[in-house]
Amino acid sequence: MSELHPSQLADYLIVYNRSKLGFWLCAITAIGLFSSGVKFDKHRPLLMGSSLVTLTVGSLQRRQLKKISKQLSDIEEISNFNFKSWVRQQTAPSSQLAVTIPAIDAAWNPEKLITNPVEYIHKKQKHVALVGGTGDGKSTFTQYLSSKIGGRVIVYDSDAKPDDWKWLSNDDVIGRKGDFKAINQGMNDDLSTLEELVQLRGNGGDSAIQGRDRFLIAEEFPILVDECDSASKWLKKHAKRGRRYKQFILAIAQNDSAENFGLQNDKGTLYSCFCLVRLGQFGIDYARTKLKDDQLVQWLKLGGKKRFLIDDYPCELDLSNWGINQLLPSSEATTLEPDNELKTDLNEYELAIIEAAKQLNGDALKARIVKQKSRLFSDMSSEDIRLMFQTLADREIGETEGEGDRMGYVYK
Repeated sequence: MSELHPSQLADYLIVYNRSKLGFWLCAITAIGLFSSGVKFDKHRPLLMGSSLVTLTVGSLQRRQLKKISKQLSDIEEISNFNFKSWVRQQTAPSSQLAVTIPAIDAAWNPEKLITNPVEYIHKKQKHVALVGGTGDGKSTFTQYLSSKIGGRVIVYDSDAKPDDWKWLSNDDVIGRKGDFKAINQGMNDDLSTLEELVQLRGNGGDSAIQGRDRFLIAEEFPILVDECDSASKWLKKHAKRGRRYKQFILAIAQNDSAENFGLQNDKGTLYSCFCLVRLGQFGIDYARTKLKDDQLVQWLKLGGKKRFLIDDYPCELDLSNWGINQLLPSSEATTLEPDNELKTDLNEYELAIIEAAKQLNGDALKARIVKQKSRLFSDMSSEDIRLMFQTLADREIGETEGEGDRMGYVYK
């Protein structure tokens, strides 16, 4: 059957259908003639003879049917096949759409993976420009980095809430309530300090500036550029000379353009003096458009906040256990004995979360409920509250349910 040309198949089908029709006509006619011969005695010989001839012709048609069926194996199957082929041809679209879906390999790991960003930054002897959107974990990464780099931490943050930077002294958080004058003055003081350190080191070497290490953080740098005359000069001076005199800066923005860092027409300084850390969608977009690496894009998406880019390299760092309690002074922690079995140092935020969870009798406590029940959390983001949920669970104080925005905390 598979060797027949379509034209041959059509001829066989025509012969087959004619033979089938002829057979049934002969059979019906023979029966009719035979019945008439029985009734009419006068014409019986003629009718019986005609009936016999008709049966003979029908028999020949039957033989023809069997012969064709034997040649084609199963003529009914051929007919159905031919009909279906015809239907497919008549209903086939005029064009076909090909869609290529990139394969996602969850086990794929990129080359040159950075697992210790602090070590990488120290080797490069650069500062950090941090780029990320709301909820990408900028604050958590900043807290982590400042605790690892070392030195006195000073923050310029015009939007700082009362509980932000709680682990620092009030004198080291400059610019609360939009006090840009204080920020501008503070940056000018930093420039004077840098010049002083240059003189000290020139006269007495590195030992003369020992203990003067500082970690300077500038939140939402584009706003500081617009509001503070000294911001651009502050960044440029420290970018080129600060590391040599133990003055490390971290500038935060929501865009990686040079203009956002006060470096108009000076992208070279941004890339030569800073490690660019791209969080969240910024890292994904950079991997797609600049690096043109689809596997890296998928890897970043699958890792959530713990995966990001430093310069052109992938970095994986799980900060889910990194809570604000790790930076608070020990004097602000209290001792709790949950169920009289586990003794753990907890701060007032964690104590409040546990007390709220106890009242739910095993139901999951959500971040929005925490904010409603206690003024302590009114100015805190839901992301930070869920981070505390995870921190408590990792310390085996209760457990979390769900993931992402749906995460809840259950005290058991």
